Amino acid sequence: MKVRAGIAALVTIAVLAGCASRLPVHRVDALTRFSAVRMMGAEKYAAPELASLQQAIEAGDALMQSGEHEMADSYYLLAIRKSEVVERSIAREREREREMQVQSENERLAHERQKALEVLKREIAEKEREEKKRTEKTPQPVRDKEKEKEARSLPLHHTVKRGESLPQIAAQPDVYGDAALWPLLYRANRDQIRDPGRIWPGQVLRIPRNISRDDLAEARRYAQERPTP
Repeated sequence: MKVRAGIAALVTIAVLAGCASRLPVHRVDALTRFSAVRMMGAEKYAAPELASLQQAIEAGDALMQSGEHEMADSYYLLAIRKSEVVERSIAREREREREMQVQSENERLAHERQKALEVLKREIAEKEREEKKRTEKTPQPVRDKEKEKEARSLPLHHTVKRGESLPQIAAQPDVYGDAALWPLLYRANRDQIRDPGRIWPGQVLRIPRNISRDDLAEARRYAQERPTP
């Protein structure tokens, strides 16, 4: 009986010694994750969470040095969970930073577009002022002669080519330079055009030249109200 009791006591001592000598198994993983989140930019994006993670590891190290390995392992496990929190914080802050960069870039582009638009408006206004000054300096008879000369130099007729439509003809520079003025051609040639969507190659169309502002406005209004031929 004494021999059996002695053997049992030795086994118990050996088991306790083995448990006491067992090192924490999660320390390496905790340290690895700590290094990883630092490389991911934790000091910039999640400094408070990184500090809490480091404190958990340091607490585990202190317990390990005092021989309380099981308790130390619980702190290392806590550090691993904290590292996951740090990773989520980094991802969240990076996404917020990216959104802010996109917003800043959009604002910069909008500002540049606004500046370019203002410059363009000033240039147009300056050209209009210069044109107005030039027109005011030109005597009225000279202006009238220039208009008559310009009107005489433009064709009074157009021969329809294959595939052409009234808007395409009106858009030509030597006609009106504006597709929306096709009703002028239609009205001037009603004797040979029944449907503005159907014209034929070889037709010779008259091109009205003595057109008032009211005629232009009415033509554009008519073009807006009807489908394009």
